Amino acid sequence: MTMRLAARAFTLVLCTALGVCTALPAQASSVSGIRPKAETAPLYDDGAGGDANADDPAIWRNAADPDRSLVVATVKQGGLRVYDLDARQVQSIPAPAGPGAGDAPGRFNNVDLVQGLRLGGGRADVAVVSDRGNDRLRIYRIDRDEPGGPLTDITAPGARPVFSADQAEVNEQRTAYGLATWTDRKTGRSYALVSRRNRTRIALLELIATPNGTVDYRQVRTVDLPSSFRLPNGAAWTPCAEPGELPQVEGMVVDPADGTLYAGQEDVGIWRIDAGLTGAPKLIDKVREYGVPGTYDPQTEECTPGADPGYGGKHLTADVEGLTLVTEPDGDGYLLASSQGDNTFVAYDRERSERNEFEGAFRITAASATLDGSEVCDGAAALNAPLGARYPRGLLVVQDGRETPADGDREATGFKFVDLGEVLDAID
Repeated sequence: MTMRLAARAFTLVLCTALGVCTALPAQASSVSGIRPKAETAPLYDDGAGGDANADDPAIWRNAADPDRSLVVATVKQGGLRVYDLDARQVQSIPAPAGPGAGDAPGRFNNVDLVQGLRLGGGRADVAVVSDRGNDRLRIYRIDRDEPGGPLTDITAPGARPVFSADQAEVNEQRTAYGLATWTDRKTGRSYALVSRRNRTRIALLELIATPNGTVDYRQVRTVDLPSSFRLPNGAAWTPCAEPGELPQVEGMVVDPADGTLYAGQEDVGIWRIDAGLTGAPKLIDKVREYGVPGTYDPQTEECTPGADPGYGGKHLTADVEGLTLVTEPDGDGYLLASSQGDNTFVAYDRERSERNEFEGAFRITAASATLDGSEVCDGAAALNAPLGARYPRGLLVVQDGRETPADGDREATGFKFVDLGEVLDAID
């Protein structure tokens, strides 16, 4: 999530200026509401709370005992949290400090998993994390029965920055941001695709096992998505942002069946491209605000929108955030996207032959006075596989950017656990 005041203010001002907010309730009435089954304890982004801010989850299935599966989640400067299927914390891992007293501290942004990574003569499941603060990847081996916790850091000590040339550039924080993993079925090699904060670049990094049991990475290639767009009326449009910032990508996911990368450019829409970063990217859906001009005011840090030329999409309200796949053995399934601006999740057909057509939308709503829904959702992860007695039809985990804590004086975030079967019923 950008967390830029300009972007958030732009959405609010846009609603007022264009009447979008008055139109949303009519649309929202046809959106299914789904109640969560559980939630994590509130996370507080302050000193007392360990500077923990919920961001992005990933679901690890314990094949030997699905009831003992785990959810691995980033909490930014607070590092990582690991939860069981009852949303109870089983491990907390702090983000590493910066190399010097004046350097940016570690800040874990996104996480994804690799199953069966070749490692030390065998194979292991690992969690790969983008450390936005240090501009590096962190890799953790997953072992449910490991003493001290299921995750163990196996990052190569000499791992280099993903995008920055030196520490001074790291401190500017145009660093590793969104992340998705991919294992090429033809070669068996595993990769991380990493986006760059405040830039349009995506890098393909190969994960490399070292002889001493750690994991390093090397850059294979990069691609830059557009930052400016030619509209049907001939005008050039760039999403409004603070000067020097380009429309970044965060939410990403790769379809393991055919190596298709889906990347959410937050203020633009969803792109489809080969995960090897070859070929031309295709914009498969746009946000409603696509093409709306805006003027940035440095005093208020807000964007004032102009007239809407009518070139935006119909389903997504900026920002486009968490992307995740619901896969099915026959190749069917869904691409799910968090439409952060209107607190919905949009479902698209997974199959490229069906042009990733729109299938429906839903919202995570309150289950009780103490178990609220999900608002301004950042990250999401789905797993369409049995997870024991509680989630026999699979699990969807979503970030809640406006958690309702017991202490009403502190802002909080967290994660909601949702029965994936109920999601599929709502879409179908």
